[in-house]
Amino acid sequence: MIRALDRWLPSYLLRDRRRPAATAENPAHVFLAVCDHFEPFHHTDKAGALRALSDWEALWPPLVEAFRDSSGRGPRHSFFYPVEQYDEEVIERLAALCEKTGSEVEVHLHHENDTAETLTAQLRAGTANLARHGLLSRAADGAPRYAFIHGNWALDHSHPRGRHCGVSDELAVLRRTGCYADFTLPSAPDPAQTRTVNSVYYAREDGLPKSHDRGIAARSGVTGGLAASDEHLLLIQGPLGLNWRRRKWGLLPRLENGDLTGANPPTPGRFQLWTEICPHVKDGPPWIFVKLHTHAGIPRNYRSLLGDAGRHFHEGLAARARQDPALRCHYVTAREMVNLVHAAESGAAGEPRAHFDAGLTPPPRLALRPPGEARA
Repeated sequence: MIRALDRWLPSYLLRDRRRPAATAENPAHVFLAVCDHFEPFHHTDKAGALRALSDWEALWPPLVEAFRDSSGRGPRHSFFYPVEQYDEEVIERLAALCEKTGSEVEVHLHHENDTAETLTAQLRAGTANLARHGLLSRAADGAPRYAFIHGNWALDHSHPRGRHCGVSDELAVLRRTGCYADFTLPSAPDPAQTRTVNSVYYAREDGLPKSHDRGIAARSGVTGGLAASDEHLLLIQGPLGLNWRRRKWGLLPRLENGDLTGANPPTPGRFQLWTEICPHVKDGPPWIFVKLHTHAGIPRNYRSLLGDAGRHFHEGLAARARQDPALRCHYVTAREMVNLVHAAESGAAGEPRAHFDAGLTPPPRLALRPPGEARA
């Protein structure tokens, strides 16, 4: 069905619309994580990829320095890099940019017709390559830990025509190779979209395709133990719904799926909708998890995010936080968002900054910075 509406619209319309109460004394904390399917080699060669990196190196640090959130931090970015396109020079420059700005690199992978064994080999090689540059969080034994976005949306062999994956026990493979959370969704209008929408939840691998179609919603005091389970994987979904404020032909609502593009950049109006439909940990504090995505290795997208449209959004976000005493806004990386989810599951409330690096530690490249701050 058009835009995969049959898969997600019923769940969206029947969703639980209750939100945790927020007041000036107990404000809502909105955590904003931009999870970038960062593909600088998209339809270009290495020279083109390096040009994109040069633009990021010139434009991103000044933007980070120009704005501050409610924790006193500048914007953050999570670069999910396609590990099958590893290039030593590109990754080293990206790592240096992250070190300078407090951003982080995670794992993106496009693959096709794989088995659990071949997928495992790709993930281990990919994480080892990134780890050599001081990227990725580490387990107690030094093994890399990572967040994941599946290429072409087909997580756990979920495309209805069997494309872009091949591994129907992919969630288990991800857990075995150090993955702590998946950030692929939403995928609509792609048909790999799940019935579960606007959720933070745990999926249990059942050996069948699309094991993550349903799952167990994160809940304070209940699901914290699942984070250590080899049988469950945490998924943090971005917004998926109908945007009645932005209509097609002045009549039909447009799809809101958290995608930041040159044609549809972040705006204060979109931010308002995100805060209305994005998930929180059930029975937890008024903490709202806004996971967005983009393909900002592509010039038409990053020129918007790093240019006037991006600046206007950050200005509007700061103005909104100043005007609303019941709202706090925080820029976070994907790893930090996962730590905050687990903190909420454990009963944390109030000021969240102490939880940004509690649990999953910063990658070695960033570990020397003051807590929650870029080194520069």
